[in-house]
Amino acid sequence: MKNIFKNIGPGPLVAAAFIGPGTVTVCTLTGVGFGYSLLWAMLLSIIATVVLQEMSARLGIISQQGLSEIIRTEIKNPFLKGGTILLILSAIVIGNAAYEAGNISGGVLGLQAICGNPNIEIGGVSINTLSVVIGVIAFVLLYIGNYKLLETVLVGLVILMSLAFLITAIITKPNILEILKGLFVPKLSNDSILTVIGLIGTTVVPYNLFLHASLVKEKWHQTSDLKYARKDTVIAIVLGGLVSMCIIISAAAIQSQDINSAADLAKGLEPLFGSFAKYFLAMGLFAAGVTSAITAPLAAAYVASGCLGWNSNLKSKKFRGVWMFILLLGVLFSSLAIKPIDIIKFAQVANGILLPIIAGFLIWIMNKPSILGTYKNNIKQNILGFIILGISILLSIATLNKVFQLNIF
Repeated sequence: MKNIFKNIGPGPLVAAAFIGPGTVTVCTLTGVGFGYSLLWAMLLSIIATVVLQEMSARLGIISQQGLSEIIRTEIKNPFLKGGTILLILSAIVIGNAAYEAGNISGGVLGLQAICGNPNIEIGGVSINTLSVVIGVIAFVLLYIGNYKLLETVLVGLVILMSLAFLITAIITKPNILEILKGLFVPKLSNDSILTVIGLIGTTVVPYNLFLHASLVKEKWHQTSDLKYARKDTVIAIVLGGLVSMCIIISAAAIQSQDINSAADLAKGLEPLFGSFAKYFLAMGLFAAGVTSAITAPLAAAYVASGCLGWNSNLKSKKFRGVWMFILLLGVLFSSLAIKPIDIIKFAQVANGILLPIIAGFLIWIMNKPSILGTYKNNIKQNILGFIILGISILLSIATLNKVFQLNIF
């Protein structure tokens, strides 16, 4: 048992990063609107995430560099390099600043289901104290700058989140045959296209590719550690995918269409399955919010440091400055209930453009013997990579269309 936990690394942190309040909400709406019929889209998302994150982890261990550092050194054309770095900083740093309020607010929703809504009035302004509490928890863990402590806390929260959503799904007594049908018999209609895009887009996350490459080099330094990293990646991401599926399954038990968030899901489950369902769901939502509230600023700091050539040590001043800025904005927007819609829209556009570019760059780098030697991609890995690249291009087009034409956030 000790050896198992010893070799658990950044994988659960990556899973924690993509299972945030946004993922919980998308999965909730999927279950309410389509039952089990779109579980295949989550399965596809898990496979795509495993393939890309394995490449990212392999790159971090073999090169002992973060993805943003390699982009800065490997792209030689100054205009192309400058444009790529600007896009990455816009999508990851500005994007995470915009999304951080949602991460913190998601954790707050979980706490509110258990302990109410203790707002305070200061100068006529209502401040949500729970947002500040979650912000302080994230600040303390990041400021200590101890990777092992951070990893231990996040792994614990991921286990809590996994158990909470798994128990919630079991309580609803789902139809196993219908679940298997939803997993392995794909169905797609005009009504479900946007939902499928949402499920894939909330799981295959660009900033996780940067976060993973940076974290593995904190944990492992030998090529012989690659086997641990691969196992860690597969187990954690499959577990994360199962959590997302459990949320869809739980939401499918609700007959009402008046469900718009995980908080509504908690209320909807209570009359059917008792208060226990509400509390398990609340714990899961709290864990999802806190883990994402920690990993989003951390990823932004790693990306900014790599792109700008700064020291990526957890205790360096510039590194701390980036995550403090992201966290402060998140607490501010969340506690004052401010919705930075224009920033979120900009971040969605930047992320929509970024995903296929980074996926393409990652595949290119993974085929360079000068960086990876004998650990470069084999034919099978390249085939899978190019299939996922094609999916990411379609996803990017759909995301941009959604932002500009349909104006859906």
